Amino acid sequence: MTLLILGLILFLGMHSIRICAEGFRSAQVARFGLLGWKAIYSVISLLGFVLIIYGYGEARLSPVVIWSPPVWTRHLAALLTIPAFILLVAAYVPGTRIKQKVGQPMVISVKVWAFAHLLANGMLADVLLFGSFLAWAVADTISANRRDRAAGITYAAGPLSRDIGAVLIGLVAWVVFALWLHGPLIGVRPFGG
Repeated sequence: MTLLILGLILFLGMHSIRICAEGFRSAQVARFGLLGWKAIYSVISLLGFVLIIYGYGEARLSPVVIWSPPVWTRHLAALLTIPAFILLVAAYVPGTRIKQKVGQPMVISVKVWAFAHLLANGMLADVLLFGSFLAWAVADTISANRRDRAAGITYAAGPLSRDIGAVLIGLVAWVVFALWLHGPLIGVRPFGG
């Protein structure tokens, strides 16, 4: 569990600098340059991510049960991850109406993903992992929306084809991940088998 917690601190800590230490970030960009800061940020984030993966896998070997979710929550989680995938794709397709409406589709995707997994999993490691990501995503959405409002940033919508593309790519990615990748990568097959 220690490695999971350390990984969460490193990964989410780096991703929280803009939330609670914008001045520190600006000072580091001035000190190292934007590319230098991004390199430091990426290395620490990657180390945190590796520790999260390893620590979560290790924690699952000695599970601490907090609650036993009913089976239907797995089905609800599977359904909720569909919009999570679509929102994630919409974050990277320029000019979607989705981004125009929600502002921060990637972070909202993380919220939906984390919430879905909290519903369907009742181990202590799950609560730490998904609860931490959910709390971070809520704080980051608030912070990013404030920054956008202060800077007068708005997101323009392009043609509807961009949204259709984001939805289709998100659906295909969800199917591929749910049916073929989640089991080998995570160790749990959402649809049995």
